Formats: sequence, structure tokens, C-alpha cells
Amino acid sequence: MLTCYPISRESSSPGSLSGAVWIDLLQPTPEEISRVETQFGIRVPSREQLDEIESSSRLRSDGGRLYLSMPVGAQHELLETGPSPVGFVVSPDLLLTVRYGELRPFTNVRESLARQGRPSDSTSVFVMLLEAMVDVAADVLERMARDLGDLSRRIFRHRDPRAARGSRLSRQLREALAIVGDAGEHLSQIRESLMGLQRIVVYTADTGQPWLGADIQARMATVRQDLGSLADFEAHLSGKAQFLLDATLGFINTEQNDIFKVLTIVSVVGIPPTLIASMYGMNFHNMPELTWRWGYQYGLTLIALSTLLPIVWFKWRGWW
Repeated sequence: MLTCYPISRESSSPGSLSGAVWIDLLQPTPEEISRVETQFGIRVPSREQLDEIESSSRLRSDGGRLYLSMPVGAQHELLETGPSPVGFVVSPDLLLTVRYGELRPFTNVRESLARQGRPSDSTSVFVMLLEAMVDVAADVLERMARDLGDLSRRIFRHRDPRAARGSRLSRQLREALAIVGDAGEHLSQIRESLMGLQRIVVYTADTGQPWLGADIQARMATVRQDLGSLADFEAHLSGKAQFLLDATLGFINTEQNDIFKVLTIVSVVGIPPTLIASMYGMNFHNMPELTWRWGYQYGLTLIALSTLLPIVWFKWRGWW
């Protein structure tokens, strides 16, 4: 879909795109790409070019225009797809964006332009998009900080004697592992986005300095500072997620050790009674206990004592 500002129209609509400040291509068709390239003399980057990871491919200047690209992801609650590439072609008189998925920053900027009216110039729209992407990344990081905080309290709450045990605790720990894994993937995608934004801001400020106004330069400096603080906060959350992962795995290992300990104690406690019962179950003729009046009760008492004494000993040693 092709949308241009200040006038919005579909690619099938008649008329010229001249006078547009921002052209937004969402999952563009070959006809839309050809139309933009023919009218503006811009080479629209393909999906494969936007997916390239070399810095020289993501950040370059050609014919007085800046060709920029970066991955954007982790903007939704569920990670159904991987990061989506976004491309920018920035020049003093036109901003072209190419993307292959709906992104919250673009929606926010469209709504803002609808309230404000005609955008002043292409560079201001570009900075608005950068600011919106920073705001969305900050919102996602704040939500993840709350989620990890809640998860931390849930994980360490099991130290309370009234907390869940057994199968219920195992289920909670499995859920905690899933949450930590989801958080790790979100943070990984956010890290990619923040790194891409940082490179774009630095490259644009340096390369586009001759035609970027003082106000745009100041706003980009603010965006750069915000990105630095978000990168530090993301590193903090990544460390916290790793800590929670280690803690969850540690608690799982502890639960497994407790299970093995119980099984070991049960097997040890069961050996002496089994030995006594098997000994008196032998069919030898010369067995004095066979003629005892209280031989049966004597054997039961030995079995009971051989069961209770190991249990008392394990309790005394604090092993159970």
C-alpha cells in the first residue's frame, strides 16, 4: 500500500504524487515501486537489501539522499514473527519509508500528523518517526521491567513454607521458564532495534549536517541521549532476565534433588525390613524362631524397628 503526505491515496488512485513530503510504502507492490521510482528518481530498496546486516548496506549516501535501514521487532505481546526490516530514504525535500509490517511508531506519527495537519518538511517527519520508535521501545522496556519484577517475586516466593509444592510448583517453574524465554527474545529484538536506531542517528547527524536545520540537529541529539539510556536499561533487564533464568533452573534442580533424596531414603528404609522378612521366610528345618510362641510378633517388631530407626536417624541428621 502506498500512502503519501500531506495527501493520502492508494496506489490505484489517479493523480500525481508531487508535493508529497512523506511517502510510506507498506508491503509495496512492483507497480507502486515503479511509480515512485519513475516520478521521484529514487531507487526503492528491496526486502533483501533491507535485510542485509552490513553497515555499508544499511547506512549509505547516494545522490544527495541517505539510504538507511534497520530491524524493528518486539512491539507486541506475542512474538509471532521475527523482526521486520524498515527502510528510510531521506533527502531535504522527501522522506520515503519502506516497511513490511504494521508498526506502532508509524501509526502514532500518522495520528499526530492527522491532528497537526500538513507536515513542515521531510526531515521533521523523519525525526518524528525516530522519536516515536524510541517512545515505543521505552514503553516495551517499561512493560518488560514490570513483568520481570512480578516474575522475580513469584520465583522467590516459594521460600515461604505456605507456598506451592510438588506438581503445582513444577508447573509454576515451567511457566517461569517460558516467561523468561519470551523476555529474552523480546530483549534481543529490542537490542537490535536500539543498535540500528543509534547507528542511523549518528550517521544522519554526520552525513546530513549540511542540510539538517539546527532544530532537527537538537532533536536528534536528544534522541541519541534517549537511546543511550534505553540501551543501558536494556542491558540491565537482560542481566536480570539471565539471573531469573539461572534462579529458575536452580530451583528446578533443587526440586529434582529433593525428589531423588526422598526416593533414596525410601529405598534405604526399605532394605532392613526386606532383609528381615526374607531371612525369616527361608524354609530351613532348624530355625529356633519357628517354635517360639511369640516368634511372629518378634519378627513384626524387628521389621517395625528396622523401619523406624533409619527414619529417626535421617530426621536427626536433618536429611529429611
